[in-house]
Amino acid sequence: MAPSSSPIATVAAASDPQGRDSLGAALADRPLPGFRLTLDAPLQLDSGGSLAPVTVAYQTYGTLNAARSNAVLVCHALTGDQFVAEASPITGKPGWWEGMVGPGLPIDTNRFFVICVNVLGGCIGTTGPRDVDPRTGKPYGLSFPVITVGDMVRSQRALIDHLGIDQLFCVIGGSMGGMQVLQWAAMYPDRVFCAVPIAAAVRHSAQNIAFHEVGRQAIMADPEWCGGDYLAQGRQPSRGLSVARMTAHITYLSEQALHRKFGRNLQDRERLTFGFDADFQVESYLRYQGRTFVDRFDANSYLYITRAMDYFDLARDFGSVSAAFKGTRTRFCVVSFTSDWLFPTRESRAIVQALNAVAANVSFVELVSDKGHDAFLLDEPEFLAVMRGFIDGCAEHRGLARA
Repeated sequence: MAPSSSPIATVAAASDPQGRDSLGAALADRPLPGFRLTLDAPLQLDSGGSLAPVTVAYQTYGTLNAARSNAVLVCHALTGDQFVAEASPITGKPGWWEGMVGPGLPIDTNRFFVICVNVLGGCIGTTGPRDVDPRTGKPYGLSFPVITVGDMVRSQRALIDHLGIDQLFCVIGGSMGGMQVLQWAAMYPDRVFCAVPIAAAVRHSAQNIAFHEVGRQAIMADPEWCGGDYLAQGRQPSRGLSVARMTAHITYLSEQALHRKFGRNLQDRERLTFGFDADFQVESYLRYQGRTFVDRFDANSYLYITRAMDYFDLARDFGSVSAAFKGTRTRFCVVSFTSDWLFPTRESRAIVQALNAVAANVSFVELVSDKGHDAFLLDEPEFLAVMRGFIDGCAEHRGLARA
């Protein structure tokens, strides 16, 4: 059966008699804008298994031109979603890259047809562990197959095929989104005209795997996790997921940014309490990040997506990093930030060196910023200027007229 595409009206959530699945409640109560593609044919996975059916949730902005040559695929990071340039229907907060994507912005929706997909294993419309397994009628939980970044990209390719797009003008993303960019360029080089991996790496480091493991163990140690079966039991490992988010959030920031924003300032008090309440502003901030995260993300999705990042390794998959890009005609712009210690500049340089080894067309920029790994999501004028310059240059070479 051919894949089908339709607007998303609502997303079914597992029943929760105790009302503790706040994400499920949000999805059930509000219309989820955008589209979904249903893949009835099994999606083959790197693990050797397959998954069917698969729903791919996505959002688009702008208009696809007659030649179908102006499509830009934006790949989101670990906890992102498809709502790149509009308010989230779950949190009401602005789109996660509204400074980059929109009319007159570097990814100009008056000029480009922008596609953003919720990744495989996610929890905002695309099939993941919180969805119902058609074989059992219950949420997948830990029966969901372990997935990879390559599997995410295969599901995206199925969508691009469905849209009738032979070659994407650009694939762009930061962090895990940057991993997807590299995977696209390695797996489907003839289908990517230009690629922008931002704050990314060709493999996940031991340090990053370690941080992810701390987060996973926090979730699995929560008694409400129930061996991954919490949805069926009407429970929610909120404490564990909150701690996982707090730990990860520290890695997205720099020491300078934390000091500038919080220092050792006390939170709503004039003196220490000599207890374990949130005496310091930074403690209160992290607790807030943890609390709000559990309202928009699924704990099992967190396990699966962090595992996919840990498994990412182009050298293992292709024999060497250079071999992954041999013969590529894709134009690359690799971007790093000076204060990013999660994906430091040396890892971006490794990408550039591998591309240079096969005589690829590659530009590289290390931007000075004290905002840490999340700098690509924040207001960084120099970063936006670099992106505008590279994208405009590639568009001119591609023959895409300005809006």
